[in-house]
Amino acid sequence: MTDAEKQRVEFRRILSIGVGAWNKWRRDHPHARPDLSRADLRNHWLRKADLHGANLFRANMWGVNLENANLRDADLGAVNMWQANLNGADLTGANLRYVRLVETQMAGASVSGAAIYGASVWDIKGIPCAQENLIITPADQPQITVDSLEVAQFIYLLLKNEKIRHVIDTITSKVVLILGRFSQERFAVLTRIRDELRTRDYLPVLFDFEKPANQTTVETISTLAHMARFVIADLTDARSVLQELQEIVPRCPSVVIQPLLLAPQAVPGMFDFFRKFSWVLKPHLYRSQKALLASLTRVIAGAEAGVERQRRLPGNGESQTRRNR
Repeated sequence: MTDAEKQRVEFRRILSIGVGAWNKWRRDHPHARPDLSRADLRNHWLRKADLHGANLFRANMWGVNLENANLRDADLGAVNMWQANLNGADLTGANLRYVRLVETQMAGASVSGAAIYGASVWDIKGIPCAQENLIITPADQPQITVDSLEVAQFIYLLLKNEKIRHVIDTITSKVVLILGRFSQERFAVLTRIRDELRTRDYLPVLFDFEKPANQTTVETISTLAHMARFVIADLTDARSVLQELQEIVPRCPSVVIQPLLLAPQAVPGMFDFFRKFSWVLKPHLYRSQKALLASLTRVIAGAEAGVERQRRLPGNGESQTRRNR
């Protein structure tokens, strides 16, 4: 057995005694860098353990309790931390490249300055208290940093994958969200609008308000609205559409809303709420499906003009909202 192997055995022996003995040894040897690489630490209780600067490369730390542990500048490369407890742990400056953080508890953890290229982050529990300057590039490449652990993978793919960039550009430049009721008569109108938008190289997304609304519905509509170039909302016999617009309009100042309304129905009183938002256009009145389709070019042109106006406003229209208030 080599000296290095003997040292690794000794490090693991001390750690197996308990956190108290381990931390005392660390205090007595402040400059040591313990080698615990490839150690099997599954389900170990290492709460408040001092592992700063330790080499834990490829260790198995599935289910380990590292609550409030000191892991500053530690090498956790390729470590399995599935269902581990990292609540309150300090991982500042740690090497987290290729680490597996799946269902890992991270409430109050600090990961600022950590290197996370290749990390697998899925369904983490809790929100880290500090996650600035995360390095998402390999060690041999110029550093690119982001400030969110969960979106880091997406940002890297966005930078490196031309197909993903193309998909996102396509979504934000072509998606049109269509809101309305799916009663038999109204559905026919909405589908004709959808089909017509397709012929004009848009990507229409049709949302059904006939089904019961709940919090998931609101979140889904909000997500779709944020991705859309503009929204066409048929208010005819659709009070629920107005209610949902009340939720999404204030949150989406860059997304133009073009309301439609079948004449001779009057504009609902609830619509007064939207008049202060510059990105909600004047309702387009139509007397028949045929008349609506005939005027759709004008409707789309008005929506596109609204998109351009909003883009020229400071803060995507937020300053305009404040003036109207």
